[in-house]
Amino acid sequence: MNDSGSKATISSTGESWDLVLSPKIGWFDFRLKELWRYRDLIGLFVRRDFVSVYKQTILGPLWFLIQPLLTTLIFTVIFGRVAKIPTDGVPPVLFYLAGVTAWTYFAACLNKTSNTFVGNANIFGKVYFPRLTIPVAVVISNLIAFGIQFLMFLGFLAWYALGKDGGISPNAWILATPLLVLQMALLGLGCGFIVSSLTTKYRDLTQLVGFGVQLWMYLSPVVYPASQLSEKWRTVMAFNPMAPIIEVFRYAFLGSGDFNGVHWAISAAMTLLILVVGVTLFTRVEKNFMDTV
Repeated sequence: MNDSGSKATISSTGESWDLVLSPKIGWFDFRLKELWRYRDLIGLFVRRDFVSVYKQTILGPLWFLIQPLLTTLIFTVIFGRVAKIPTDGVPPVLFYLAGVTAWTYFAACLNKTSNTFVGNANIFGKVYFPRLTIPVAVVISNLIAFGIQFLMFLGFLAWYALGKDGGISPNAWILATPLLVLQMALLGLGCGFIVSSLTTKYRDLTQLVGFGVQLWMYLSPVVYPASQLSEKWRTVMAFNPMAPIIEVFRYAFLGSGDFNGVHWAISAAMTLLILVVGVTLFTRVEKNFMDTV
C-alpha cells in the first residue's frame, strides 16, 4: 500500500508492491496516517530520547527532579525574597514550581523539535521513514519527564495542603489539565517545526533558539503573576500563547491567577494556527532539505 493510502500497485512486469513511495505534492499533504503505521519506530525513538540523555550521568533520571527544584529555589530567592514580587497569596515554592513545571515541558518540546532536520540528517539521508515520527517521539519522551515533575509538584501541593497553609484552593479546573498539556505539546511542536524548517538554510537561528526561549519565559507569567499587570498589558499578554496556559494551570491547582476564558480561547486559536503553519513548512522542507543541510 502506498503512502497516500491507495491500493497496492501492480508493475508492468506483473509484480505487486506492498508499499509505493511517492513525493508529497500538495501543501497540506501531511500523510498523518503514516504515524500509526510507524508506531513501533516512534516507540524506539522515545526510548532513545529518554535513555540517551541521562545514560552516562551519575544521578540519571533524578535530574528530572533536580533541575526544576533548583530553578524553583533560585526563583524563590531572587524574585520572592530579593525582588519581593508577590505570588497571589500562595506559597512562593508552589507558585514558582507550578510555572516551572508547565514551562519546562513546552520549552523542551520546542528546543528538541527545532533541531529535527540538522540533528538527524545522517538518519534521514540513509533510509525512508515519516520525518514526523521524530518530533512526535520528542513530545512523548518529554511527556514522561513532565509526568515525573508533575508528580513532584503534586507532592509539594499535598504537603502544603496537609499543613493547612492558607492560599491554596484547588478546584474543578484540574480536569482541564490534559487539555493544557496537549496544548503545550502542540504549541511546542508548531514552534519547533517552524524553527527547524528555517534552520536548514539559516544556521544562525540555532544560536538564537536558546536565547529566544529564555526571553519568552520572562515574557510569560512564570516568575510573576499576571494579576500584577494592568488590564491593558494582560490583554496584550493573551497573545502570548503560553501565558494563559500557565495562568489556568495555576488557577486549577492553587486557586490563584488571572483566569480568563477568552484569553485561553485566543491562546488555543493561536496554537492551532502555529501548528498548521509549522507542519506545512515542515512537510515542504523535508522534500529537499538534504540539499541544504
